Amino acid sequence: MLIPQIVAGILAKSMGRKFWFWFFISFLIPIISLIVLLFLEDKSEQSGYELADHVKEKN
Repeated sequence: MLIPQIVAGILAKSMGRKFWFWFFISFLIPIISLIVLLFLEDKSEQSGYELADHVKEKN
């Protein structure tokens, strides 16, 4: 019964978004929330890229 909510939460977490927010949103709109998540931009650090790789990082 909670499968769409858990899937939405795990998908959101893997995309760098908040698990619990999307878990509760999927209670209101279960299938639509999954579709929306698929079209949102991935915010995780692994998917990012350097825009200014010539600038040195501060330590």
